[in-house]
Amino acid sequence: MAPKHLRWVIANVLAGALGLALALPASAALYKWTDANGRVVYSDQPPTAPNVQAETLRGTGPAANANAVKELAQKDAEFRKRQADRAESAAKADKERAARDARSEECSRVASSVQQLSWGQVVIYRANEKGEQVPMDEAARARERSRLDAWMKENCK
Repeated sequence: MAPKHLRWVIANVLAGALGLALALPASAALYKWTDANGRVVYSDQPPTAPNVQAETLRGTGPAANANAVKELAQKDAEFRKRQADRAESAAKADKERAARDARSEECSRVASSVQQLSWGQVVIYRANEKGEQVPMDEAARARERSRLDAWMKENCK
């Protein structure tokens, strides 16, 4: 018995909702008339007095924006441009950060090489034109040190 009762309640609720949905547009009508005293009356109910001429007014809805689609598309394009600009800025910042890190690492390597070149007791070998390992003499060390020092002055802070 409970399921039948539940179906009955659901059917009544749906019928009520349908009736309300149909009644809402009808209640949207607005009536205008002049009463016996000469006053203009506006009401959502038609006049009850006999022989009274009522004018049915329809409320005007909000004015449609003819450019709404165009404005929405423009706002969307501006939003996408801001997103692209942010992504481009982030990529540029990442690239600059990577370049700075690589430069810092290179400066550390060059500084280490300059330090090794200044140690007189350590033998440093370089490859000659034939690919053979030959020890650097003092003049070659001094030239290499001055070249690396110049590079560091120009590239490292």
